Amino acid sequence: MTNPFEDPGREYEALVNAAGQHSLWPVDIDVPDGWTVTFGPSGRAECLEFIEKNWSDMRPFAGGAESAG
Repeated sequence: MTNPFEDPGREYEALVNAAGQHSLWPVDIDVPDGWTVTFGPSGRAECLEFIEKNWSDMRPFAGGAESAG
């Protein structure tokens, strides 16, 4: 069985969470709580390209009341 996250023939979406982190996600698997579709559905390569262009800083956003100093 092929890993659903590595199948080049499958359709994917690019997800983003509140911390600004991105993820590649197969369209036929439910989007997890806390994540939003930001691109797709499209091919794996296109979604990875979108993620690469839009997630240049791998660190989570430092925001919210807990970061106030």
